[in-house]
Amino acid sequence: MRPPLDSGTVLIVGACSGLGREIARQLSLRAGTLVLVASEVGLLEALRAELEARNPTLGVILMACDISRPGEVGEVLAELARQFVAVDVLVNASATQGRALFAHQRWGDIERMLVGNVMTPLLLARRLLGQMLARGRGGILHIGSGAGQLFLPGAATAAATHRCLDGFLESLRLEVEGTGIVITQVAPGPIEDAAHGERARQGPRPFLGISAARCAREALAGFERGAALVYPGWGHRQVMRLLPRLPRAVRRVLGRLAMRDLRRLPGGELPRLAGSPRELPGSASTSA
Repeated sequence: MRPPLDSGTVLIVGACSGLGREIARQLSLRAGTLVLVASEVGLLEALRAELEARNPTLGVILMACDISRPGEVGEVLAELARQFVAVDVLVNASATQGRALFAHQRWGDIERMLVGNVMTPLLLARRLLGQMLARGRGGILHIGSGAGQLFLPGAATAAATHRCLDGFLESLRLEVEGTGIVITQVAPGPIEDAAHGERARQGPRPFLGISAARCAREALAGFERGAALVYPGWGHRQVMRLLPRLPRAVRRVLGRLAMRDLRRLPGGELPRLAGSPRELPGSASTSA
């Protein structure tokens, strides 16, 4: 069973940079239509010109959407329905990472990450899955992060969102078995040449770092063979396969080492406390 990528309509959320952009490039000679979604349409104009130059017969639809606002996500789906655009494959490459101690994060930032990384993927899957089931074919390719498998100080909220999606996608995959729907989760590590997560900005370790182009190729290859979970890159894949065999106590030690690295941030200080008690849950405004 293969996802309907060839001549199909692929919706890519988070297409303006990182793996979303690379996946769009690699599908440009295969898909019939690419629907590219980003926070601002202007961020996608150069990519559209590049994709159309590669394949003049490719249909490219640009749509603006703040993924932390479910109402805007609903508007994108409603507009596609008005244009009679049936999505064959959903690629969700919009997950955000962020790096800060949990107690130092503004609640508004935590809330936006929870909505963007958890609620939006669930909303998109819920709205599109029924159409795929009715047609007897479709696919969901979710770009998460290997950080979801770690005990990682400074990324507690991000790790929580990735673990949530891990349980959701594995369970959903079982629910749609035998229906013609392919669901694949990708959990990349360091990306050398793309703005995908904090590690890209810090500079990856050579053993684990791979290019965004290679990461996208391995993600799509795993998706096409119907893999449940893809760890792109040989080194990263070996580490992630070993991780579940380690006792939790050992994994906590690794987490403490990460915390030590966090204390070595420029200036030698942990991030200062941001926000105020008014930004706690239940406050009048959580948008700060």
